[in-house]
Amino acid sequence: MALNSMSAFIFVLLALSAPLAVVAGDPDILTDFVVPPVVLGNITGEYFTFRGFRAALSKTAPEPQNFTVTKASMAEFPVLNGQSVSYAALSYPPGSVNPTHTHPRASELLLVVDGALSVGFVDTANKLYTQDLATGDMFVFPKGTVHWQFNQGTQPARALSAFGSAAAGLVNVPVTVFGTGIDDAVLAKSFKTDVATVQKLKAVLTPSPQKA
Repeated sequence: MALNSMSAFIFVLLALSAPLAVVAGDPDILTDFVVPPVVLGNITGEYFTFRGFRAALSKTAPEPQNFTVTKASMAEFPVLNGQSVSYAALSYPPGSVNPTHTHPRASELLLVVDGALSVGFVDTANKLYTQDLATGDMFVFPKGTVHWQFNQGTQPARALSAFGSAAAGLVNVPVTVFGTGIDDAVLAKSFKTDVATVQKLKAVLTPSPQKA
């Protein structure tokens, strides 16, 4: 009798966990690719082509003054819908950083294509992993972990990142914590500091209002 009860319990657990496994990644599609309703006429190779990285990867393009990212996700490249992949081109002037952030829906595989970067992430056991990368090196940031990249050298650096989702998502940790209106008292207690310090951080991290 006890064995039957245990078997039933395990079955219930498996049944409850099954939907979670199904939604763990991008949903599968039943066709080779998805064509948005707004696309009219015959589909050609042009629909599968993205040219948005030309400027970001050009050897003759002027170096940006700040860290910049050019995305090729489903929003910019609609054919990626259902393909479970996307890219980003990243440019790092000397001394610039891609601030601590997470991608809730995908792991990230970063390839340094020019220069050098110092990178790292923190896992769910609060263990820190860091590495110094040179041109040609790759590094993986596991899905959902807090991570960053830093160009601490004197020369510009560039990288390409591949994501295991057509829409990896981005949670910028400093802006999310201090720039989204969380109560000052909550933040002060959370970080064991005072409200005045929290307000100083909010002043520089709260995003500017979007212009219409």
